Amino acid sequence: MVDDIHHPEHDPASDPEAIEELLEADAVDIDFDEMVEAAAATVDPAEQPTAAGSSVDAAVVADLERQVAGLKAQLEDRANQSMRIAADFENYRKRTSKEKDELATQIKGDTIIELLPVVDNFERARSQIKPQTEAEMTIHKSYQSVYKQLVETLKRLGVSAMRAEGQEFDPLLHEAVMREPTADHPEGAVIEEFVRGYQLGDRVLRHAMVKVAAPPEDGPNNVDLAEGSAS
Repeated sequence: MVDDIHHPEHDPASDPEAIEELLEADAVDIDFDEMVEAAAATVDPAEQPTAAGSSVDAAVVADLERQVAGLKAQLEDRANQSMRIAADFENYRKRTSKEKDELATQIKGDTIIELLPVVDNFERARSQIKPQTEAEMTIHKSYQSVYKQLVETLKRLGVSAMRAEGQEFDPLLHEAVMREPTADHPEGAVIEEFVRGYQLGDRVLRHAMVKVAAPPEDGPNNVDLAEGSAS
């Protein structure tokens, strides 16, 4: 009778060791850090909350935009101001350079004016002194070589002598110290030069002193001839 009693089969769930073996066999290695990073990657950054837990305030953005616009305007104003300063400096540089050149020309011209009487004396000596002996000729040639050197130096400085004789009288270049009635030259022509004039470029250093032709005067013979022709 005892052998007929039914004994239930062994249930693994009732054995703790068996349960542990099943758990170890079915265990899955789970990396929680990877799961968090994967979940964070699927979230839109715009949808993430700010550090303060709220969205960016539109008023703050507008204020920042106004500040940026103001800084741009200041930058543009500074750039324009720098351009104006550069233009003013360039004009100042050109003006001072021109004034410097004009001053140098003025000083050079004033110095040359003081030397012109020396040139006149050399020319008078050449025209008036007539050497007779060999010794006199040697002296004459020596001071004339100095005169030639002086003239060449003046030419290199830009000085030019006027050639007034035979030219029409020009009050900007000539100074009339005498008028001579004549029928041999047209009225207003320079017929003789007493003192030579000089120029430095376009500047007149000294006006030429000249004699100018005037229309001929009617003399007594001319009057009688005219009356005889009328009768």
